[in-house]
Amino acid sequence: MSHSTDPAVRALVASVLWPGFLGHRAPDWLLRALDDGLAGAVYFGHNIDAGSPDQIAALSSRLRDARPGVLLGVDEEGGNVSRLESAHGSTLPGAAQLGRVDDVATTQAVGAELGRRVRVAGANVVLAPVADVNTNARNPVIGVRSFGSTPDLVGRHVAAMTEGIQSAGVAACAKHYPGHGDTVVDSHHGLPRVDLDRATLEADHLPPFQAAIEAGVAAIMTSHVVVPVFGELPATLNPTALGELRERGFSGAIVTDALDMAAIRAEYGAGNGAVLALKAGADLLCIGNPSDLGPKRGATDDLADYLEVRDAILAALDDGTLSIADVERASRSVSGLSEWVIAGERIPMPVVNDLDAGAVVREAISVSEPVSPAGRDLTVLDLRDRATIAVASRADPFTEALSAAAACERVAVGPLRKQDVVAALADVLAGIPADRTIVALVDAVQPGSAQRRAVKLLAAARPGSIVVNAGLPAQKPLPAPTIDAYGVSRVTAQVVAEIVTGGAGR
Repeated sequence: MSHSTDPAVRALVASVLWPGFLGHRAPDWLLRALDDGLAGAVYFGHNIDAGSPDQIAALSSRLRDARPGVLLGVDEEGGNVSRLESAHGSTLPGAAQLGRVDDVATTQAVGAELGRRVRVAGANVVLAPVADVNTNARNPVIGVRSFGSTPDLVGRHVAAMTEGIQSAGVAACAKHYPGHGDTVVDSHHGLPRVDLDRATLEADHLPPFQAAIEAGVAAIMTSHVVVPVFGELPATLNPTALGELRERGFSGAIVTDALDMAAIRAEYGAGNGAVLALKAGADLLCIGNPSDLGPKRGATDDLADYLEVRDAILAALDDGTLSIADVERASRSVSGLSEWVIAGERIPMPVVNDLDAGAVVREAISVSEPVSPAGRDLTVLDLRDRATIAVASRADPFTEALSAAAACERVAVGPLRKQDVVAALADVLAGIPADRTIVALVDAVQPGSAQRRAVKLLAAARPGSIVVNAGLPAQKPLPAPTIDAYGVSRVTAQVVAEIVTGGAGR
């Protein structure tokens, strides 16, 4: 009997796979796969019905009924990245804001509340905290998702967030080993390369992962980043990189970042990438978000994405590319994570009474000078780049919050990178009445950027305009009153609206 037709081998392979799926209900194929030993599933925003508060818990209950110890994961970082609150934006501070406040007790409380919410939803693995040290101001995918730009700061907050999340009885998964903080390419769209020497990697990027290990983190997620000191394979597929993670004392589950990301799919193929990841020492293979792939491939479905990876592993076992021992090793580690979350169900649900998310965000935000539109109507001029796939949400909490506080309309111009900035801005300004105050939303304003050029033109053409920067602060001040918000979330937008309409600030 070939491996591909052996029920025991098929169950073994299923036990290391972690797919996404489409819809608010569990599809039949997913339930059958769970019966056959599938590790679990990862929730994305499209799996959550914002209009039905009990839907996600009911879905989780159905999946738990299918198999005890099922691993139900969710990207829930707070701030920019939320699946549970993707419809309107997170009501918890983000990592950069917590790093700004730099109070580990606050970060731990946010982690506990985040973990509590995930547990109420019935999930049991939180794909957080972000342990990346953002050392590149032009990083297109990490940025304000990181606690900061120094390893000591990031490390202490990674440890605090890990402890907070796991105090709720759910597993934390620190990401993205060995660090995605110095990249200029988003691995959702291409294969990043970080040409750091060993000393820099050790000093600047690996310490937060060590802090997570020492805090008892249950899982660590790999990055699809080439770090030449480990060789030319991205870390997810790299036995040297993953071997070093074990040498550093990590005994939990090594989880891959999504295999549907272009860094893997375009370079290696999702199926071949899964085989290489298992050979390298990865344990739980995150297949990814099927909703991201349809328009790019013409046709896709969740089952096809799952079978692509599963069948590639079975074929590799048949032809000897992959050994049964490789999959058995990974399966044992995944079983250990399942045992962890089963034990976590016995931990009392935390009660977080002293967390004032608005106060945390208010302390983190900086304002270059007092701002007030003096009762004038507002136009939100959105100059930002489009949100990355990691963020997922298409909600615009800033316009929503400003509209609740003042008469407000929204005009979208970005992304500006491939446009004639002068012409684009002139066209849109011509349609905005002179008696309205413009609130420009930006998120990439480092020297030379298109957004920075647009702000310079705006300041000259419409004095009195206000800039709300949702990304990292500009390395050189902007030529207009600027609110550095350090993130995009519902709670951040509400605080920004208070500042814009009430003249408050630090």
